[in-house]
Amino acid sequence: MTDVLRRGRAALAFSFFAQGVAFALLVTRIPAIQDRYGVSDGMLPVFLAAVPVLAGVGSVCTEHVVKRIPPSRVLRWAQPVVLLALLGVGAGDQLVVLGVSLAAFGLAVGALDASMNMLGVSLQRSYGRSIMLGFHAVYSLGGIAGASLAWVGAHWDLALFVLYLPVVVVLLPTVFLGSWWYVDAGDDEEKVDAVAGQVPGGGIAFKLLLPLCLVMCFAYIGDSTVSNWSAKYLEDVLGSSDELATVPYNVYMVTTLLGRSIGDYGVRRFGAAAVVRLGAVVAALGFAVVAGAPGAWVGMVGFTLLGLGLCVLVPQTFAAAGRLFPGASDAAVARLNIFNYVGFLIGSPLVGALGDAWSYRGAMLVPMVLVLVTLVYARSFDAQPDRYGVGHERPRTADVGRGSNGL
Repeated sequence: MTDVLRRGRAALAFSFFAQGVAFALLVTRIPAIQDRYGVSDGMLPVFLAAVPVLAGVGSVCTEHVVKRIPPSRVLRWAQPVVLLALLGVGAGDQLVVLGVSLAAFGLAVGALDASMNMLGVSLQRSYGRSIMLGFHAVYSLGGIAGASLAWVGAHWDLALFVLYLPVVVVLLPTVFLGSWWYVDAGDDEEKVDAVAGQVPGGGIAFKLLLPLCLVMCFAYIGDSTVSNWSAKYLEDVLGSSDELATVPYNVYMVTTLLGRSIGDYGVRRFGAAAVVRLGAVVAALGFAVVAGAPGAWVGMVGFTLLGLGLCVLVPQTFAAAGRLFPGASDAAVARLNIFNYVGFLIGSPLVGALGDAWSYRGAMLVPMVLVLVTLVYARSFDAQPDRYGVGHERPRTADVGRGSNGL
């Protein structure tokens, strides 16, 4: 493996880490942001919903932009905008500043997520083996780091700007310098190595992409359920203390990191479809344990299983899109990325509405069923033509494509 690919992999991994930090610092300090700007409880969902909606717009735009410039260049400029938008959230005190900052954050994060995963998919193709889960493991590590910094800020009652400024000062120049080592890998090979999923002219057969879109959506419905409802569920339904109610999400993030850290080995050994099936079953079991838990500690076991199960679905869905559409992987990833935000938008309101109308225990069964539906679509994760598993690794790509040395 060439030094170009190794440097590109390390630089991209740091980009995933930085994005994990930035996103965690935003979402974990929402109460402080609400207090700073005087956002009412009624207006808060509007602001929060605007971010994933605009991120979807950013992802759609990225699909068209990368037809003219490489994904590495999109990522190089999108990530600084995300970090500066985060700083803008911490710097202002008027609603218009918050609105502009969140709008910039949403649009840029859509471009960032799409281009980052485009590079990951193409780099995995050049490696000839599964490395995608490793990138998302580093993202989880960044999320844990960001959440820890947010806890420090809350504990010491730091102003948002004081909390965000050192993070941006460190991360922004580092990711920008690292961006010069990004590698747009496998471009020439992808253009000639077409499969049945690609329609004449290099387009995408949406009926083949649709199963992956559904899996992505269901995975994020499950993820947003944990993110938004784990603390409330443990405290209100399972009768935990205030302090214990903060633990499930941390447990979920740690087990997500662990699962993704070893997930690539599982894909290489058993194949992507087998890993996705196992992840779906473990996640469904986690929701079942949470729904039926007699007390807080059993509920924690459920959230642990959820982290181990859900963590493999999203990275492998992006990787599967790259294998199904090797001649149009950038477009496939951009379209697939939209369903990340669709799932995020649906998950929290769905569970909340069902919980109010029925019961929160019953509401946990809905994402359980949706995750199990993934089993129906697991065949879409079978590698065609190149399976990343023992005895099935394809020869490594000799031409690693172009580096991203131009502006």
